[in-house]
Amino acid sequence: MHRPAILALFLACALSVFAQNPPGTTIPDADPGSSGLDPAVAEAEAAIVKSDWATAETKLAPYLASHSTDARALFDAGYASDADNKQDQAEAYYGRAVQADPKSFEAQLALGLLLAREGKLDDARAHLAAATTLDPSPAGAATKARAWRALAQIDRRTDQSEASNDLLEALKLSPETPQDTLLAAGLAEQNGQLEAAEKAYRRVIAEDPNNTEAAAGLGHILLVRKQYAEAETLLRAALDKKPDDPVLTAQLAAALTAQDDADALPLLQKLHDAHPHDENITRMLAEVLSQAGKTADSDQLYTQLIAAHPGDAGLYTAHGENLIRQQKNQEAFAAYSRATEIDATDADAWSGLAFAASKVGQPSVALHSLTMRSKYLPENASTYFLWATSYDKLHDRNAAITYYHHFLEASAGKFPDQEWQARQRLLVLEKKP
Repeated sequence: MHRPAILALFLACALSVFAQNPPGTTIPDADPGSSGLDPAVAEAEAAIVKSDWATAETKLAPYLASHSTDARALFDAGYASDADNKQDQAEAYYGRAVQADPKSFEAQLALGLLLAREGKLDDARAHLAAATTLDPSPAGAATKARAWRALAQIDRRTDQSEASNDLLEALKLSPETPQDTLLAAGLAEQNGQLEAAEKAYRRVIAEDPNNTEAAAGLGHILLVRKQYAEAETLLRAALDKKPDDPVLTAQLAAALTAQDDADALPLLQKLHDAHPHDENITRMLAEVLSQAGKTADSDQLYTQLIAAHPGDAGLYTAHGENLIRQQKNQEAFAAYSRATEIDATDADAWSGLAFAASKVGQPSVALHSLTMRSKYLPENASTYFLWATSYDKLHDRNAAITYYHHFLEASAGKFPDQEWQARQRLLVLEKKP
């Protein structure tokens, strides 16, 4: 099972912290009698407090037509649009509010969170960083801590040290939350500190047994450590609480696959049916189908993935393996050749190309492929046999004899048919001229 695919799903779900509406800032005191506050704006803010987004927009639209640089009103309009799931409109209003007043904490934070939810993380970071430098009143220190936490989630992609600093700044302003512990665990995991990450995940689970995000984090660590049985127990319990969760389901499928459990395949097929456009899930299903001997079904998925990612050597290598199993050797030869053209360091592709070349009568290509493979992986009985038969076909008697002997030593009874062939060829080759 491809661990990167599972990790991608896990990190994608971790970023869901941004997907919270309303944006988490506060509306100023909406007292119609507030000094200097236009009645239309005050009425709009009163409607926002009641979650009456339509009334707020109705009040603000004519006012902003003649007061286009009123930062407070622009923020109110953005807030109402954001809460009403009109994200493009909200982004425009928030952007105008920031332009009108770059020192507006609420506008900078709200725009940063909205951009993060839209996946515009670099732009989001700039506004969130700006928010951390501003006075959060009347929103308060806890809201400013949210800006730091959002920054940490973004920075964890590229700079775990910076993300840790962001989290520490948040903790200076508000108490630690389970989400903070999960973030700290995720950062530790990304830094290879699996023991620290495991302790943090287990602490969250001890305090909240229903926390499936912590279960997913711990499940990933158990998979990395190949503790498949323990991972299975943990993940089945988590899925009882949150059925159809894509991360938990993918992890359970990985644990089952590693244990050769046939339940992995229907689990992934169900997951793929629910998320047909998720390429990480498609890759996992293609791999499990191949392992289950359903190479034609697997190859349909790999063909789709190759069409979307023609520069992915790993997809061509997996495609070639399926073709070999279907005895489509010439097509496999082409697939493996393409994989090695894309990535000359892909040892699996060179292995496959050597085998395919031997099947289609290209011993010279097989020898070149074996030479390239040997730069990255040690020899084994199978490669020794390919060396021997390729030299044999090219009538290099001495090299063939050497490699047939290497094969017999390495095989040690594991490949009886090939051993019989090797001994027969040695009887012929070792006869004195």
